[in-house]
Amino acid sequence: MAVFVYAENINGVYKKAAFEAVSYAKAIADQAGDTVTAVSVNPTDSSDLLYKYGASNVINIKDEGLKNFSAKAYAQAVSEVADGSIIVFPHTTDASSVAPMLAVMNGYSLITNVLEAPESLSPFQVKRRAFSGKGYMHAKAKGEKVIVTVSQNAFGVKENAVSGSEEVKNLSVANEDTKVISHEQSSGKLDLKEAEIVVSAGRGLKGPENWGMIEDLAGVLGAATACSKPVSDIGWRPHTEHVGQTGKAIAPNLYIAVGISGAIQHLAGVNSSKTIVVINSDPEAPFFKSADYGVVGDSFQIIPALTEKIKALKG
Repeated sequence: MAVFVYAENINGVYKKAAFEAVSYAKAIADQAGDTVTAVSVNPTDSSDLLYKYGASNVINIKDEGLKNFSAKAYAQAVSEVADGSIIVFPHTTDASSVAPMLAVMNGYSLITNVLEAPESLSPFQVKRRAFSGKGYMHAKAKGEKVIVTVSQNAFGVKENAVSGSEEVKNLSVANEDTKVISHEQSSGKLDLKEAEIVVSAGRGLKGPENWGMIEDLAGVLGAATACSKPVSDIGWRPHTEHVGQTGKAIAPNLYIAVGISGAIQHLAGVNSSKTIVVINSDPEAPFFKSADYGVVGDSFQIIPALTEKIKALKG
């Protein structure tokens, strides 16, 4: 049972999502008594980074035509080198658009947003998120060949170093359909979807000039910053920070929501967080029903005091 994994890179650099996907593929391979082959497109990072998490073989696709991302073209490229019974993808925006395209091309069953190692391999059955993260289901693949996408921050990154070998595949995949209009980079220092701690704020902050205290708290926690949809819509924060049903779906270990009421659309993007802390002056805010911890009070007093307390504990 050959196990392949798509090791996504951003501008040639491997991120946490790639290491988590390789870790997951290694867990499957150990169950099956097999090895992991990682596939990446135009990486610049060393394959040593993938050996560290269990990839025994790395296939680096080199194709100048794939410098601009296209789900169809990337799926075609992966299809030319990956012929395993199981192919693992991270559940990132780009990778989770390649996975279904590849599944259709080659007749794979597709299970998205998986959380744990499979319960069985034949038939392939695994726990996954369902209903916008509000529930779980145990999905069973009907076919013999399966593609899975791994929910970020769910399985975790697990070191399992192996001796590895690298192979370079030079391809020329047609990619005429892709036109790059713009690419907005996040203003934050951390990748929001990969961050283990996220500090987020809403209209309760009253204006963009008050975001300094959110950034200060994020700084002492080593966290990424985020915001609600209304905040990005009115231009207080960039759209790259918007989390929710129509923004980014995240699953950090800790999500701190400041001045966010907690509409169902926002919850859909953050309710996979392991721990949710809500700080709001309105004791009737809907978000408190979904919180693990709630603080009712003035954010303009609580956040600076909390930041100073954490600084003191660290220092």
